[in-house]
Amino acid sequence: MSAGTAPMDERDESASENHHAFWADEVADRIEARDPDDPIVIKGGISPSGVPHLGNVNEIMRGYFVAEVLRDRGHEVRQVFTADDRDPLRKLPRKLADLDGNIVELGDVNAGALGRNLGKPYTDIPDPFDCCDSYGEHFSNLIQQSADLLDVPIDVVSNTEMYKSGELEDVTRELLENSENAREVLAEYQDKVDGEYIPFNPICEECGKVTETVTDFDVDAGTVEYVCTDLKAGDNVIDGCGHEGTATLREGKLPWRFEWPAQWKTLGVDFEPFGKDHAEGSWPSGEDIARNVMEFEPPVPMTYEWFTLNGKPFSSSEGNIVLVAEVLELLEPEVLRYFFTKDPSKARDFDIDRLDLLVDEFDRFERIYFGEEDADEREQALAERVYPMVVAEPRQERIRIPYTFAAILGMTDDPELREEIARREGHISDDAPDWAVEDALARVERAQAWARRTGNEYDYDLKRTEMPDVDIDTETDAALAELADFIEEGHDGEEVQGEIYETAKRHDIDIGDFFSTGYGLFFGEEQGPKLGPFLSNLDEEFVLCRLRREG
Repeated sequence: MSAGTAPMDERDESASENHHAFWADEVADRIEARDPDDPIVIKGGISPSGVPHLGNVNEIMRGYFVAEVLRDRGHEVRQVFTADDRDPLRKLPRKLADLDGNIVELGDVNAGALGRNLGKPYTDIPDPFDCCDSYGEHFSNLIQQSADLLDVPIDVVSNTEMYKSGELEDVTRELLENSENAREVLAEYQDKVDGEYIPFNPICEECGKVTETVTDFDVDAGTVEYVCTDLKAGDNVIDGCGHEGTATLREGKLPWRFEWPAQWKTLGVDFEPFGKDHAEGSWPSGEDIARNVMEFEPPVPMTYEWFTLNGKPFSSSEGNIVLVAEVLELLEPEVLRYFFTKDPSKARDFDIDRLDLLVDEFDRFERIYFGEEDADEREQALAERVYPMVVAEPRQERIRIPYTFAAILGMTDDPELREEIARREGHISDDAPDWAVEDALARVERAQAWARRTGNEYDYDLKRTEMPDVDIDTETDAALAELADFIEEGHDGEEVQGEIYETAKRHDIDIGDFFSTGYGLFFGEEQGPKLGPFLSNLDEEFVLCRLRREG
């Protein structure tokens, strides 16, 4: 045993502690306890009813970290994400997103493509952006893009294609053959399940709408007889055309409570995370249907809490949404991935106004992994376990400029000046590799975008290269010199803020005028951010020179 190496039993004990520091390891334990065959299948899913925003990515990322744990244990894993695109469009969304990630109002696109097709499957509705074969495909492309941006390998599976190809035909036949049993089980979870209920929703060959009225079926022939009746959509009703016809089992869909377990069985799903809304509704019925109607074991479940955006629920109709592409304009992918490593059973807020706190938290997490910051045993174990799953490659030479300081650097658009200041302040060492410098300065662009998006205290144009023309009398000149001396002694931002007031009082200068002079010197404006903390965050040499008007 080499010097500094712990005995084998101690290392095993430490590895075991690290192993269970992460919630995804506990989920993986539950999956492995069932002794599944490879590839292990992890699933998520969504109905394309609106903009696929950051909240929808919750399911993808929770599944991803469990998949990574299983891969780390030597398993082959397939992560699928079903687009429930044969669902009927029940109402018009207020907002949509193009394939470039721009969120638009319904009036900015071909809204008629949607309005004329209420009640039809999403994949039978023209794309209102006229760029994809259908609205359903457009939505699926956005989901795939979100996963790609976070480097999560998912297979987006179209429900429509599963029906059309016959992939869901066997399980549909099975449900029809057991329709009486299916009806009895469903009645425990859903009102108005009468003795005539049949678990299949054909697509009307006449008007193209999904209908819920099946009058008869022939399992051997693989057909159902139907009447195109009205479809309820919340408080509204979508009119059926009254057509009576025949549809094959590939020309319709299963009701949701049956479709979910049908997906599990057909895709061989071993694990699926879902939001708390499903935990109280669809999951209990799906679990019951799987075991007592379709006779298979449902996948390992995991309920996750929703998170809010800026303190409010995600809402397309209210405009409280943000896309992955938008977030990645403000912070690095690894920071966003880190956000999703947090305990899924706890509700959290994704506050764009305070992204600096999330970035600071990630930076500390990263330093803990590299042994650059003290931490308790749990934090250390979590960092050692999770960090390699968050970054593309752990590299100790990486450089992280503090996010708010990066925002200050973003007040100038001169790349060379940004780097010069970062080096002068000790954030970039002389021997830093080029790739690390490039990555570090990329954060400046993101922090600048954050400041401009939120209009916060860093959203100003700092006049670094030329001194603004500010009228300064003798008394103010002396006050500025005193303030410079105070800052040079070394004080924090709040102390500097207090000294600004005291200096103005000592020199009998109107406090408002003194602040305006400060803003004029640094921004060429009469107002700006809280001046004391702001000056304390700037590079000291520049601050002293400007207050003393030496350049």
